[in-house]
Amino acid sequence: MVTPILDFDALAQDIARRTVLCIGDIMLDEFVYGEVSRISPEAPAPVIAAQRSEIHIGGAGNVANNIASLGARCIFVGLVGEDDAGKRLAAALAEQPGIESVLVCDPSRPTTRKVRFVSEHFSTHMLRADWEQAQPASDDIETRLIEAILPLIARADIVLLSDYAKGVLTARVIRHTIDAARKLGKPVIVDPKSLNWAIYRGATLLTPNRKEFSEATRSRADTAQSIVDASEEVMRLADCEAILVTQGENGMTLVSRNGEAVHVPAFPVKVRDVSGAGDTVAAALAVALATGADWGAALRLASAAAAVAVGKQGTASVSTAELRRRILPHAYLAAEEKIVLAPGALDAQLAEWRKEGQRIGFTNGCFDILHPGHVKVLTAARSACDRLIVGLNSDASVRRLKGADRPVQDERARAEVLAALEAVDLVAIFEEDTPINLITRIQPSVLVKGGDYTREQVVGHEVVEAAGGVVVLVDVLQGFSTTALVQRARGGSS
Repeated sequence: MVTPILDFDALAQDIARRTVLCIGDIMLDEFVYGEVSRISPEAPAPVIAAQRSEIHIGGAGNVANNIASLGARCIFVGLVGEDDAGKRLAAALAEQPGIESVLVCDPSRPTTRKVRFVSEHFSTHMLRADWEQAQPASDDIETRLIEAILPLIARADIVLLSDYAKGVLTARVIRHTIDAARKLGKPVIVDPKSLNWAIYRGATLLTPNRKEFSEATRSRADTAQSIVDASEEVMRLADCEAILVTQGENGMTLVSRNGEAVHVPAFPVKVRDVSGAGDTVAAALAVALATGADWGAALRLASAAAAVAVGKQGTASVSTAELRRRILPHAYLAAEEKIVLAPGALDAQLAEWRKEGQRIGFTNGCFDILHPGHVKVLTAARSACDRLIVGLNSDASVRRLKGADRPVQDERARAEVLAALEAVDLVAIFEEDTPINLITRIQPSVLVKGGDYTREQVVGHEVVEAAGGVVVLVDVLQGFSTTALVQRARGGSS
């Protein structure tokens, strides 16, 4: 079992220069959310009191969305009907940055549309209604699709076929696309739906889930070894370089013709909704392999993307920032993700926390040499709120307050040490002698200082209390002082 190491920043920069041609079955996903509290008097069925609805680009369109949100450019080819759902999809795609869409219109069929009714309280799907015609495209529509696809292949770094068996990816469309891509040296990823994998012959990578793999190979596929054993014959049949079997919470197993099996365990995550997780995996694999990344790096990226996607409700796309937070170690994330320098970044984070109903706390200081007394105050402050912001005096501010020989560590070093603490959610550096402007901007619910202050001495107490917040004083830990530590250190070095 191998867990590959991934240089995320270098990969993300390369992804931004790549283009993915995505072809497949697009659909309109609608989620109707409401409360279920009674049974209908007309029939033994629950009644959902609809409160809100959301519209998403679904199916292969969700793959395209994820490709773009991960930083690559996407050219998307799909099929819609001459109806309102098709117009809404075309308009939604046109609004998505990074997506160039080519939609073939078939007036003889409806645009695929799925409406899910979801209990808000229990976060469970109560019912799904589908409008679709899951039949292969007609000969004329096939020809139009092929004519649209072939000129686009040269513009792409990789081709991704997202098959939902709704009619776009017929055997003829697949054959023309794979043959043209191979002639131009472009890799082809297929997220297959058909159990006859011979129609995907010549693809670079097939990405079935465990159930699809088991049915296609007539194997149990319940262990990594059983997947390896069942893959050999089917890889010869499909003439592909590798097969990736996704297994939900059990991770992903890749078997290649020219190498050992690679297994990537799933990231531990609280699952909210698995809708579209396979789309996210396919998109992440495509953008990674488009850069020339090896199998291990591509799988690691895809596994992290899936973990982000299933933690969201509904058909969701994954951003580069979300992926970075999932992949990188927390200690490395501290400086990049917890330290805010721009007021706009602070405001955005505050808005997100308030939307989530988080109780925001604030404390401040110079924190020149972090000691156990500081840690006690910070830990106590975090226990009094949901999210803790630490205001940190800038170097110039510390010099004015403490003298020309301070700080011992510059503001960036002090901020990184603070940010590495689990109790600290955000570090904001301020230039003034006091954090009053920062407190006024943040409007925290809880203002925390050490017990060597009185309530009246705490800067910003009037602002916080006027807004309904509270001031909390934490007993200081005796025997620890930054000034004493600095004097002792300097005395010892002389």
